[in-house]
Amino acid sequence: MLNKQQIKLYLGSIVLLFAIFTFHVEASDQPPLTHSLTTIAPPIVAASLRLENMDEELIDIKSLKGKTIVINFWATWCPPCRREMTSLEKLHLETKDNNVVVLAVNIGEDIETVFSFINSIEPSPTFPILFDKDSLAMEQWKVIGLPTTYIVNPKGKIVYKAIGGREFDHPDILKRVSHLNGLNKDENKK
Repeated sequence: MLNKQQIKLYLGSIVLLFAIFTFHVEASDQPPLTHSLTTIAPPIVAASLRLENMDEELIDIKSLKGKTIVINFWATWCPPCRREMTSLEKLHLETKDNNVVVLAVNIGEDIETVFSFINSIEPSPTFPILFDKDSLAMEQWKVIGLPTTYIVNPKGKIVYKAIGGREFDHPDILKRVSHLNGLNKDENKK
């Protein structure tokens, strides 16, 4: 039979081994981010989304109709969410002048936690980060896992979906987003 000191030592060892294992898995054994998107055919009307950003200003996607919108549901505790954030920023920088808006919807975390995280990555995101504090938007958008990303065309319809981490600056994704953007430019000429 183990005494209290031995039990504490044993439990401490387990916690330490778990921490080492978790770090190792996070650092080196994760699968690569993919660049595939699931086509939604026929496209479906995007649910409403009206949330506060880091400056406590309301952002409503209704006001973004006519633009291509990339909506990423994420959390700081989610390893693939953390890994794809840099590529989301690159997508944003590549497309921001072409009628594309990137929105990152944080699920259930406070501003301080998110602020600390975004300041720890390079490049730090410059696109809007929204807060779904009560997970109602996550429920309304039928998000079943993090990260989940939806790409909404200029007509307000979801045309692509991705569950799991993505490399958003990959040429295939940039091409698909740009194609939607190109459709938007053509519609504006009419």
